[in-house]
Amino acid sequence: MGAVESTEGEREPLLIPAQPATNTTQPAFSRVYGRRWFVLTMFSLLAFMQGLVWNTWGPIQISAKHVFEFSSTDIAVLVMWGPVGYMPWLLFIWLMDKKGLRASLLLSAFFMVLGAAIRSVPLKDLHYRRWLIHGGQLLNGLAGPTIMSAGPLLSTTWFAPDQRATATAIASLVGYLGSACSFLIGPLAVPAPNDTEFRLLEPTSTIYWNQNHIGERIQFVLYAEFGMIAALFVAVLFYFPSRPPIPPSVAAASQRLSYRSSICRLLSNMRFLMIALAYSVPTGVVAGWAGVLDMILTPVQVSQVDAGWIGFWSIVGGCVFGVAMARFADYIRGMLKLILVLMFAGASLAATWFTLTCLTRLTHLPSTKATLYTSCILVGIFINSSVPIFLELFIETVYPVPEGITCGVVTFLSNLFTGLLLFFLTFYFTELSWLNWCLTGSCIFSLLLLLFFRESYDRLYLDVFVSV
Repeated sequence: MGAVESTEGEREPLLIPAQPATNTTQPAFSRVYGRRWFVLTMFSLLAFMQGLVWNTWGPIQISAKHVFEFSSTDIAVLVMWGPVGYMPWLLFIWLMDKKGLRASLLLSAFFMVLGAAIRSVPLKDLHYRRWLIHGGQLLNGLAGPTIMSAGPLLSTTWFAPDQRATATAIASLVGYLGSACSFLIGPLAVPAPNDTEFRLLEPTSTIYWNQNHIGERIQFVLYAEFGMIAALFVAVLFYFPSRPPIPPSVAAASQRLSYRSSICRLLSNMRFLMIALAYSVPTGVVAGWAGVLDMILTPVQVSQVDAGWIGFWSIVGGCVFGVAMARFADYIRGMLKLILVLMFAGASLAATWFTLTCLTRLTHLPSTKATLYTSCILVGIFINSSVPIFLELFIETVYPVPEGITCGVVTFLSNLFTGLLLFFLTFYFTELSWLNWCLTGSCIFSLLLLLFFRESYDRLYLDVFVSV
């Protein structure tokens, strides 16, 4: 792009492939490997199991209380071990930056398999058994920084520019799908205590489960989850390369900033801080809000079962819609900001609708199961599906900061806002309408930041223009 035209010799590629390139849109020194889908599948399965293990006890809390003598506080702490496990996030993103994706993922998988193993030890002493279960949940939470942050790094390292957003969406959303599936797997595998009836072939027949049978079914779930995680750990141990022999794009092969320089660059970049708040505030608030959704919906006569199904379809809908929007973003590049603006305009409207519907005594809006289902599921779809689009926009905004460091910072901020919301909930738990207003305000706040955000696509420019 200088004033003097380059010579033929200067235009010769430095690295010559063994076979002539057939795709004229890719640079001569790049190559996309078919094994990238196997790598993405292994990572996604680990993320799925991490989310599944994290949400093991919530859906079967009544049975767990009956067998292990858990209190409501114990169940809440078991859920909180996930955000707590994110505290050493700086160590994990440093390991990801210095040693590569394989080393950090192996360490995370080791924590997962160790945690799943110790919580499966069938001790008779319930006091020590509860300690082992809490320790296992904490070890599973320690895998969170890598699992939640490494999706964009994997997509950049292995996938071509026209597939990166799709790969990021799959890697970053499948963990949410694991936590959603626990709402189905747990109640289907573990029966409720003796005061719950189960109808079989005859309408009048009833079976009552005893404590030993419930404990055996919970133990079966723990063993099954441990076996699946152990198999994945062995697969990653034997084959999970940090990077392909030849990078898939110019951006994947380019030099990145050092760890210390990256942290300083992120903290001093106002555009990054602006978009990081636009991501972390609504995603952090919706995580805490969804965790107590049954308590929010109780005053409007929605049962716990219906609240669970609402949460399930919110997550599943967000995952499906997120992958679809990421695939759309791969086809039409340079439109990430517009996609996010449309998503959060919809999220703001849906959250406002849900909040006003819950205040039916003041607003006189119709409050039916259909309206609550629709508005609540739309909130989950719009916010959850925005996660991979945000992650891609972060990478484009701060390039050449490494992907793992960038996503580690923003996911830490999201967990921080979730913790703050749950902290305030311990003081203001009698009337929970303020949580709905927090959700609505966070969506509007994010929408305003997105409208004033000035987007840039430095990584995309490098791949599309420099590589031609």
